[in-house]
Amino acid sequence: MADHDSNPVTILMAEDDDGHATLIQRALREAGLVNPLLRFKDGQEILDYLQGPNATIAPQQGQAYLLLLDILMPKVDGVEVLRALKANPALKNLPVIMLTTTDDPREIQRCYDLGCNWYITKPVDFTHFVETLNRVGLFIQVVKVTPLGEEGRGA
Repeated sequence: MADHDSNPVTILMAEDDDGHATLIQRALREAGLVNPLLRFKDGQEILDYLQGPNATIAPQQGQAYLLLLDILMPKVDGVEVLRALKANPALKNLPVIMLTTTDDPREIQRCYDLGCNWYITKPVDFTHFVETLNRVGLFIQVVKVTPLGEEGRGA
């Protein structure tokens, strides 16, 4: 497994709302997270990046990634992204944190059944939202993530 200091986990964020994306990035930085972060504005962009043959940039083998995934996105929603990733043998161990406004218990259970690692509902209240993201940042700092192409170890 790659050393976190020499090869930090790259955070992939699929979030269509510019305001939420900015807030998430800022809160993670304030929580002390200095990991590289790549943002995707819809579900199709993240799928193209992770498994598309015509991607302009692509994930690197041996690099560890963690995906923050919104559900309500254009083109391809987060549940379908999750389903596609977990069905792909090369990506099934990619840790996925659902970070969304959707708090329907059936939707939450569906995401866990599909293989998400953690489901977080975005609080409506700004202060609680920042506190939640602070906890997410702390979690990301301590979690062990298997680099792509390595099997048997993971979050």
